[in-house]
Amino acid sequence: MSENYSESSIKVLEGLQAVRQRPGMYIGSTGVRGLHHLVYEVIDNSIDEAMAGYCKNISVILHVDGSVTVEDDGRGIPVGIHPTAKVSTLQVVLTVLHAGGKFDTNSYKTSGGLHGVGVSVVNALSESLTAVVQRDGGIFTQNFERGKPTGEVQRTGNSSKTGTKITFKPDGQIFETLELSYEILAKRFRELAYLNKGIKIKLIDERFDVSEEFHAEGGIPSFVKYINKTKNLIFDEPIYVKGESNNIIVELAIIYNDSYNENIYSYVNNIHTEEGGTHEAGFKAALTKAFNSYVTKNNLVKENNLSGEDIREGMSAVLSIKMTDPVFEGQTKTKLGSNNAKTAVESIVSPALQDYMEENGIIVKKILEKALQAYMAREAARKAKELTRRKSALERDSLPGKLADCHEKDPAKAEVFIVEGDSAGGSAKQGRNSDFQAILPLRGKILNVEKARLDKMLSSQEIRNMITAFGAGIGKDAFNPEKLRYHKIIIMTDADVDGAHIDTLLLTLFYRFMPELIFEGHVYIAMPPLYKAMPAKGKEQYLYDDKALEKYRKTHKGAFTLQRYKGLGEMDAEQLWETTLNPETRMLKQIEIEDARMASEVTELLMGTDVSPRRTFIYEHATEAELDV
Repeated sequence: MSENYSESSIKVLEGLQAVRQRPGMYIGSTGVRGLHHLVYEVIDNSIDEAMAGYCKNISVILHVDGSVTVEDDGRGIPVGIHPTAKVSTLQVVLTVLHAGGKFDTNSYKTSGGLHGVGVSVVNALSESLTAVVQRDGGIFTQNFERGKPTGEVQRTGNSSKTGTKITFKPDGQIFETLELSYEILAKRFRELAYLNKGIKIKLIDERFDVSEEFHAEGGIPSFVKYINKTKNLIFDEPIYVKGESNNIIVELAIIYNDSYNENIYSYVNNIHTEEGGTHEAGFKAALTKAFNSYVTKNNLVKENNLSGEDIREGMSAVLSIKMTDPVFEGQTKTKLGSNNAKTAVESIVSPALQDYMEENGIIVKKILEKALQAYMAREAARKAKELTRRKSALERDSLPGKLADCHEKDPAKAEVFIVEGDSAGGSAKQGRNSDFQAILPLRGKILNVEKARLDKMLSSQEIRNMITAFGAGIGKDAFNPEKLRYHKIIIMTDADVDGAHIDTLLLTLFYRFMPELIFEGHVYIAMPPLYKAMPAKGKEQYLYDDKALEKYRKTHKGAFTLQRYKGLGEMDAEQLWETTLNPETRMLKQIEIEDARMASEVTELLMGTDVSPRRTFIYEHATEAELDV
């Protein structure tokens, strides 16, 4: 790769247009996810410099005023006059969509920010942005407001160092929230440190005076052990594979635990491919091929019915590939579509695993014993699934007895509320609009599916009721989203500890066994109010959280009484309709895959067999708890 990273390396494809008008096209949303995506876009540029071998240290600072600074010690964005744009290259990078070194393969062999929209979109969606570059013996600064430069690049000092520092303040005119989460950012930076061993990423939060440095010399084997820190492992050290085929670098770490779930965390150029893709398909094919070859060669398993799914039960794997010009399916880059990635991964992983198996027979035997148990459980689950299948959409008697169904036959217009308890269920049934709203009450907490195989899970009547009501089946082979009877599945529980517990268990169920519900945007959580403020004069007002109550107290002049709702059952049917059921006035939170994954991780942490991390979690979060008295 050429080290000549200069003004001519920056290729301009088109101008920056319509980003502020349609921000969701570029960053996914204007909510929490989109806000954090701004930080990811800036740090991705620094990571690209690290992957190219020019950056070792990155710092991210969350300032009290809501602005963010990302600084690296890379080569620094070029600042001279661009050969075709005839303005500073720094200005081109920050104001022109699809402008960047990622389009010049001599500058970057692999890159996460392949659409080239990153920092220019951040600039467009920021109230203000300041870029400070150190290179060519100088310090260069340029300021912007809502994507437009307020002046030209200025040389503001001398320096023998190199690097780029971007400080931006997300625009309140664009984003629904401006509150960045330390935990969400820390999770992403931890991933990046594991995926790029040797790099140091420091996160400093000046709002709460906390900081953390992420640095992982162990790379992805350390990553897969970290992911399994609360699990009981079948063997201690991960299986590790690394190789290169047709200019695609493949890294893989595998470990097995005693759970019944498989977890594959796949990445392409550091981008988390949540929906998998061709690289995952290549890995699964290689894994199955290697085991089948070993089993046949050693005549170990008499049954020839072990599937790839059986072999992957209890497996955790981190798969990271780095390649030029990956093809993603969809704007959000969550699924890889490059066929050459499948070929490369399979050609590297299959022989490497076969070599490992020849040298580690005891470990392979443990995995096969677990796979055999999975096969027997799968057969039991296949028979149990028949209990959940509806004979016909027209046979209403096949639906659960507790379900109060709606009249609407078009799933796109129908919604079902999963309600905690018969009391709230009664109010919800009276308060709903039965034309398009169905109600399914739950009796108590559902089974913790994080620790259950499919056959045991299907023995739960409450879970079977849900599956039958949804109408789409369950499990990888049987779930069919086209048969879904409601396109809005709304979890409606009390705003207390028990309600949060039920939310977590339900999201874990969907994440583990019906992830398509979440990927396709069908799952929501209702947000019932916590309070009703009743002033001596004026209109009553529902308040949905403590922040809203604090704001009401500051802005409302005069006396008022306050009613706190401890449960949905305390509301009559009319109040429940007005606050939580009516599409015109209610508040819903749409669940994204990260919400569900976090719920699953919390379930494992709080209900797993390892007591130590559970105790640590409770101590760390004790100040956030609210007594329900």
